[in-house]
Amino acid sequence: MPSSYHHLTHEERCQIYALRKSGLSGPATARQLGRDRTTVWREASGNWSVRGYRHRQVHGKASA
Repeated sequence: MPSSYHHLTHEERCQIYALRKSGLSGPATARQLGRDRTTVWREASGNWSVRGYRHRQVHGKASA
């Protein structure tokens, strides 16, 4: 893992949720956040349910 790795914050997860819901692509969302596109892709794809990206539940699990 790179030494510059930082977990996504709750605010970043909320932004991913809002930007993706507005129709912005994954790479465009990553640019908006200043994050690597792979980080955003993994976050969204690994935490998607029938009801969409569950940013609140994801952050709760990540904080635990």
